[in-house]
Amino acid sequence: MSSSYSATLPPAAARFPATRTLGIGIGLRVPHYDHILSNRPSTDWFEVIAENYMVDGGRPLAVLDAIMEQYQVVLHGVGLYAGNAQGLDWDHLLRLKALVRRTRTPWFADHLCWGSVDGTFTHDLLPLPYTREAAVRVAENLRIAQDFLEIPVAVENVSSYAEFKGNEMTEWDFLNEVVHAADVGVLLDVNNIYVSSINHEFDPIAYVDAIPAERVAQMHIAGHSRYARFIIDTHDHPVVDPVWQLYARAIERCGPVATLLEWDARIPSFDEVWSEAQKARRYWSHAAANHVAAHAA
Repeated sequence: MSSSYSATLPPAAARFPATRTLGIGIGLRVPHYDHILSNRPSTDWFEVIAENYMVDGGRPLAVLDAIMEQYQVVLHGVGLYAGNAQGLDWDHLLRLKALVRRTRTPWFADHLCWGSVDGTFTHDLLPLPYTREAAVRVAENLRIAQDFLEIPVAVENVSSYAEFKGNEMTEWDFLNEVVHAADVGVLLDVNNIYVSSINHEFDPIAYVDAIPAERVAQMHIAGHSRYARFIIDTHDHPVVDPVWQLYARAIERCGPVATLLEWDARIPSFDEVWSEAQKARRYWSHAAANHVAAHAA
Protein backbone atom coordinates (compact mmCIF):
# COMPACT_ATOMS: atom_id res chain seq x y z
CA MET A 1 0.00 0.00 0.00
CA SER A 2 1.25 3.50 -0.80
CA SER A 3 2.58 5.54 2.12
CA SER A 4 0.57 8.54 0.93
CA TYR A 5 -3.17 8.61 1.34
CA SER A 6 -5.59 8.31 -1.56
CA ALA A 7 -8.64 10.49 -2.06
CA THR A 8 -10.60 7.42 -3.11
CA LEU A 9 -9.90 5.03 -0.26
CA PRO A 10 -12.78 2.56 0.21
CA PRO A 11 -14.57 1.58 2.32
CA ALA A 12 -13.97 4.15 5.10
CA ALA A 13 -14.48 7.12 2.79
CA ALA A 14 -17.83 5.69 1.71
CA ARG A 15 -19.05 4.27 5.02
CA PHE A 16 -17.67 7.08 7.19
CA PRO A 17 -18.13 10.10 4.87
CA ALA A 18 -18.06 12.65 7.70
CA THR A 19 -14.60 11.47 8.74
CA ARG A 20 -13.05 13.56 5.95
CA THR A 21 -15.03 16.71 6.77
CA LEU A 22 -15.60 16.83 10.53
CA GLY A 23 -12.17 18.24 11.32
CA ILE A 24 -10.82 18.53 14.88
CA GLY A 25 -12.83 17.69 17.97
CA ILE A 26 -12.44 17.40 21.72
CA GLY A 27 -14.26 15.38 24.34
CA LEU A 28 -17.39 16.83 25.91
CA ARG A 29 -16.51 17.08 29.61
CA VAL A 30 -18.44 18.37 32.63
CA PRO A 31 -15.98 21.18 33.60
CA HIS A 32 -16.54 22.74 30.16
CA TYR A 33 -20.36 22.58 30.05
CA ASP A 34 -20.99 26.16 31.11
CA HIS A 35 -18.26 27.60 28.87
CA ILE A 36 -19.59 25.79 25.81
CA LEU A 37 -23.21 26.73 26.40
CA SER A 38 -22.37 30.37 27.18
CA ASN A 39 -19.67 31.07 24.61
CA ARG A 40 -20.41 28.67 21.74
CA PRO A 41 -16.72 28.18 20.83
CA SER A 42 -15.71 27.31 17.29
CA THR A 43 -15.00 23.64 17.97
CA ASP A 44 -15.63 21.44 14.94
CA TRP A 45 -17.32 18.63 16.90
CA PHE A 46 -17.51 16.89 20.27
CA GLU A 47 -16.91 13.29 21.16
CA VAL A 48 -19.35 11.99 23.75
CA ILE A 49 -18.68 9.04 26.07
CA ALA A 50 -21.86 7.07 25.48
CA GLU A 51 -22.09 5.48 28.92
CA ASN A 52 -22.28 8.92 30.56
CA TYR A 53 -25.55 9.62 28.73
CA MET A 54 -27.26 6.24 28.63
CA VAL A 55 -29.79 7.43 31.20
CA ASP A 56 -33.49 8.25 31.20
CA GLY A 57 -33.19 11.95 32.02
CA GLY A 58 -31.46 14.57 34.17
CA ARG A 59 -28.88 17.26 33.52
CA PRO A 60 -26.47 15.17 31.40
CA LEU A 61 -29.10 14.59 28.72
CA ALA A 62 -30.37 18.16 28.95
CA VAL A 63 -26.86 19.49 28.36
CA LEU A 64 -26.28 17.02 25.55
CA ASP A 65 -29.49 18.10 23.81
CA ALA A 66 -28.42 21.74 24.10
CA ILE A 67 -24.96 20.94 22.71
CA MET A 68 -26.48 19.09 19.76
CA GLU A 69 -28.42 22.19 18.76
CA GLN A 70 -25.09 23.79 17.85
CA TYR A 71 -22.59 20.98 17.24
CA GLN A 72 -22.12 17.57 15.68
CA VAL A 73 -21.44 14.89 18.29
CA VAL A 74 -19.88 11.47 17.79
CA LEU A 75 -20.51 8.65 20.27
CA HIS A 76 -17.55 6.82 21.78
CA GLY A 77 -18.08 3.83 24.03
CA VAL A 78 -16.11 2.28 26.88
CA GLY A 79 -18.48 -0.57 27.76
CA LEU A 80 -19.22 -2.62 24.65
CA TYR A 81 -16.47 -5.14 25.50
CA ALA A 82 -16.46 -6.82 22.10
CA GLY A 83 -13.77 -9.20 23.37
CA ASN A 84 -15.96 -10.78 26.03
CA ALA A 85 -16.09 -14.54 25.52
CA GLN A 86 -19.72 -14.62 26.73
CA GLY A 87 -20.88 -12.23 24.03
CA LEU A 88 -22.46 -8.80 24.19
CA ASP A 89 -24.66 -7.33 26.91
CA TRP A 90 -28.05 -6.82 25.22
CA ASP A 91 -29.36 -4.42 27.86
CA HIS A 92 -26.31 -2.26 27.19
CA LEU A 93 -26.87 -2.48 23.43
CA LEU A 94 -30.54 -1.49 23.74
CA ARG A 95 -29.69 1.61 25.76
CA LEU A 96 -26.85 2.43 23.41
CA LYS A 97 -29.11 2.20 20.36
CA ALA A 98 -31.56 4.64 21.95
CA LEU A 99 -28.69 7.11 22.39
CA VAL A 100 -27.47 6.49 18.82
CA ARG A 101 -30.88 7.52 17.56
CA ARG A 102 -31.10 10.52 19.88
CA THR A 103 -27.71 11.93 18.87
CA ARG A 104 -27.74 10.97 15.18
CA THR A 105 -24.06 10.13 15.54
CA PRO A 106 -22.50 9.38 12.12
CA TRP A 107 -20.67 6.36 13.56
CA PHE A 108 -19.97 4.65 16.87
CA ALA A 109 -16.57 3.55 18.16
CA ASP A 110 -15.50 1.37 21.05
CA HIS A 111 -12.40 -0.50 22.11
CA LEU A 112 -10.67 -3.73 21.09
CA CYS A 113 -10.83 -5.22 24.57
CA TRP A 114 -12.74 -7.25 27.14
CA GLY A 115 -13.86 -6.16 30.59
CA SER A 116 -16.40 -8.39 32.31
CA VAL A 117 -16.88 -11.99 33.43
CA ASP A 118 -20.15 -13.55 34.59
CA GLY A 119 -21.79 -10.15 34.96
CA THR A 120 -18.96 -8.63 37.01
CA PHE A 121 -17.51 -5.56 35.31
CA THR A 122 -13.93 -4.38 35.78
CA HIS A 123 -14.66 -0.97 34.24
CA ASP A 124 -11.32 -1.26 32.50
CA LEU A 125 -10.18 -1.84 28.93
CA LEU A 126 -8.33 -5.14 29.22
CA PRO A 127 -6.06 -6.39 26.42
CA LEU A 128 -6.95 -9.53 24.50
CA PRO A 129 -4.87 -12.57 23.65
CA TYR A 130 -3.80 -12.11 20.05
CA THR A 131 -4.98 -15.48 18.78
CA ARG A 132 -7.07 -16.50 15.80
CA GLU A 133 -9.73 -17.90 18.10
CA ALA A 134 -10.04 -14.55 19.88
CA ALA A 135 -10.10 -12.68 16.56
CA VAL A 136 -13.05 -14.77 15.36
CA ARG A 137 -14.98 -14.14 18.59
CA VAL A 138 -14.34 -10.40 18.61
CA ALA A 139 -15.24 -10.04 14.93
CA GLU A 140 -18.54 -11.85 15.47
CA ASN A 141 -19.44 -9.56 18.38
CA LEU A 142 -18.58 -6.47 16.33
CA ARG A 143 -20.68 -7.69 13.39
CA ILE A 144 -23.62 -8.19 15.74
CA ALA A 145 -23.18 -4.74 17.26
CA GLN A 146 -22.91 -3.01 13.89
CA ASP A 147 -25.98 -4.79 12.52
CA PHE A 148 -28.00 -4.00 15.63
CA LEU A 149 -26.99 -0.33 15.90
CA GLU A 150 -27.58 0.20 12.15
CA ILE A 151 -24.69 2.65 11.80
CA PRO A 152 -21.01 2.13 10.93
CA VAL A 153 -18.86 0.90 13.82
CA ALA A 154 -15.13 1.45 14.35
CA VAL A 155 -12.89 -0.32 16.84
CA GLU A 156 -10.07 1.39 18.76
CA ASN A 157 -6.69 -0.07 19.66
CA VAL A 158 -6.09 0.14 23.42
CA SER A 159 -2.98 0.90 25.44
CA SER A 160 -1.70 -2.13 27.35
CA TYR A 161 0.63 -2.93 30.22
CA ALA A 162 0.77 -6.74 30.03
CA GLU A 163 0.81 -9.34 27.27
CA PHE A 164 -0.36 -12.95 26.96
CA LYS A 165 2.28 -15.63 26.54
CA GLY A 166 0.00 -17.43 24.11
CA ASN A 167 -0.11 -14.63 21.54
CA GLU A 168 0.01 -15.96 17.99
CA MET A 169 0.51 -12.65 16.21
CA THR A 170 1.31 -8.98 16.74
CA GLU A 171 -1.32 -6.57 17.97
CA TRP A 172 -1.56 -4.89 14.56
CA ASP A 173 -2.01 -8.19 12.76
CA PHE A 174 -4.75 -9.07 15.25
CA LEU A 175 -6.47 -5.73 14.67
CA ASN A 176 -6.29 -6.29 10.91
CA GLU A 177 -7.83 -9.75 11.18
CA VAL A 178 -10.67 -8.44 13.36
CA VAL A 179 -11.65 -5.43 11.26
CA HIS A 180 -11.57 -7.35 7.98
CA ALA A 181 -13.57 -10.27 9.38
CA ALA A 182 -16.10 -7.95 11.05
CA ASP A 183 -16.12 -5.44 8.16
CA VAL A 184 -15.79 -2.49 10.54
CA GLY A 185 -13.61 0.61 10.65
CA VAL A 186 -10.62 1.53 12.79
CA LEU A 187 -10.37 4.28 15.36
CA LEU A 188 -6.60 4.67 15.35
CA ASP A 189 -5.32 5.95 18.70
CA VAL A 190 -1.74 6.98 18.02
CA ASN A 191 -1.03 7.75 21.68
CA ASN A 192 -2.09 4.22 22.62
CA ILE A 193 0.25 2.85 19.97
CA TYR A 194 3.11 4.89 21.38
CA VAL A 195 2.35 3.92 24.99
CA SER A 196 2.21 0.21 24.15
CA SER A 197 5.34 0.45 21.98
CA ILE A 198 7.34 1.68 24.97
CA ASN A 199 5.82 -0.85 27.38
CA HIS A 200 6.28 -3.82 25.02
CA GLU A 201 9.30 -2.67 23.02
CA PHE A 202 8.07 -2.66 19.44
CA ASP A 203 8.40 -0.13 16.62
CA PRO A 204 5.33 2.16 16.60
CA ILE A 205 5.94 3.11 12.96
CA ALA A 206 5.67 -0.56 12.00
CA TYR A 207 2.27 -0.60 13.68
CA VAL A 208 1.03 2.50 11.85
CA ASP A 209 2.37 1.24 8.52
CA ALA A 210 0.53 -2.07 8.94
CA ILE A 211 -2.91 -0.57 9.59
CA PRO A 212 -5.35 -0.77 6.64
CA ALA A 213 -5.53 2.92 5.78
CA GLU A 214 -8.76 2.41 3.85
CA ARG A 215 -10.53 1.45 7.09
CA VAL A 216 -9.35 4.30 9.35
CA ALA A 217 -12.41 6.36 10.27
CA GLN A 218 -11.06 8.48 13.11
CA MET A 219 -7.91 9.15 15.12
CA HIS A 220 -7.19 9.92 18.76
CA ILE A 221 -4.31 11.91 20.17
CA ALA A 222 -3.64 12.40 23.87
CA GLY A 223 -1.04 12.88 26.57
CA HIS A 224 0.35 10.23 28.90
CA SER A 225 2.42 9.84 32.09
CA ARG A 226 5.95 8.47 32.00
CA TYR A 227 7.50 6.44 34.81
CA ALA A 228 10.87 4.75 35.17
CA ARG A 229 9.97 1.47 33.43
CA PHE A 230 6.67 2.14 31.64
CA ILE A 231 4.22 4.82 30.58
CA ILE A 232 0.47 5.03 31.22
CA ASP A 233 -2.28 6.43 29.02
CA THR A 234 -3.56 9.01 31.54
CA HIS A 235 -4.98 11.71 29.22
CA ASP A 236 -3.81 14.43 31.60
CA HIS A 237 -0.95 16.09 29.71
CA PRO A 238 -0.39 17.82 26.37
CA VAL A 239 0.58 15.61 23.44
CA VAL A 240 4.33 14.89 23.38
CA ASP A 241 6.49 15.28 20.28
CA PRO A 242 6.94 11.53 19.56
CA VAL A 243 3.15 11.12 19.49
CA TRP A 244 2.78 14.11 17.16
CA GLN A 245 5.40 12.53 14.87
CA LEU A 246 3.49 9.25 14.90
CA TYR A 247 0.28 11.15 14.14
CA ALA A 248 2.02 12.82 11.20
CA ARG A 249 2.94 9.42 9.81
CA ALA A 250 -0.61 8.15 10.34
CA ILE A 251 -2.26 10.96 8.43
CA GLU A 252 0.38 10.74 5.71
CA ARG A 253 -0.96 7.23 5.11
CA CYS A 254 -4.65 7.77 5.86
CA GLY A 255 -5.29 11.42 5.15
CA PRO A 256 -6.54 14.10 7.55
CA VAL A 257 -9.43 12.12 9.01
CA ALA A 258 -11.55 13.33 11.93
CA THR A 259 -9.20 13.74 14.90
CA LEU A 260 -10.06 13.92 18.59
CA LEU A 261 -7.86 15.21 21.43
CA GLU A 262 -8.55 13.32 24.65
CA TRP A 263 -8.03 15.15 27.96
CA ASP A 264 -9.83 13.38 30.79
CA ALA A 265 -7.96 14.10 34.04
CA ARG A 266 -6.59 17.30 35.57
CA ILE A 267 -8.68 19.00 32.90
CA PRO A 268 -7.54 22.57 32.20
CA SER A 269 -9.63 25.39 30.75
CA PHE A 270 -11.62 24.83 27.58
CA ASP A 271 -9.36 27.24 25.68
CA GLU A 272 -6.23 25.32 26.67
CA VAL A 273 -7.68 21.98 25.58
CA TRP A 274 -8.96 23.40 22.30
CA SER A 275 -5.63 25.12 21.60
CA GLU A 276 -3.81 21.80 22.03
CA ALA A 277 -6.27 20.04 19.74
CA GLN A 278 -5.84 22.57 16.96
CA LYS A 279 -2.13 21.77 16.69
CA ALA A 280 -3.24 18.78 14.61
CA ARG A 281 -4.13 21.07 11.70
CA ARG A 282 -0.52 21.90 10.89
CA TYR A 283 0.17 18.20 10.35
CA TRP A 284 -2.78 18.00 7.97
CA SER A 285 -1.19 20.60 5.68
CA HIS A 286 2.10 18.70 5.73
CA ALA A 287 0.37 15.42 4.86
CA ALA A 288 -1.50 17.06 1.98
CA ALA A 289 1.74 18.54 0.63
CA ASN A 290 3.44 15.13 0.77
CA HIS A 291 0.51 13.60 -1.09
CA VAL A 292 0.74 16.17 -3.91
CA ALA A 293 4.54 15.77 -4.15
CA ALA A 294 4.28 11.97 -4.29
CA HIS A 295 1.80 12.08 -7.17
CA ALA A 296 3.77 14.76 -9.05
CA ALA A 297 6.97 12.72 -8.96
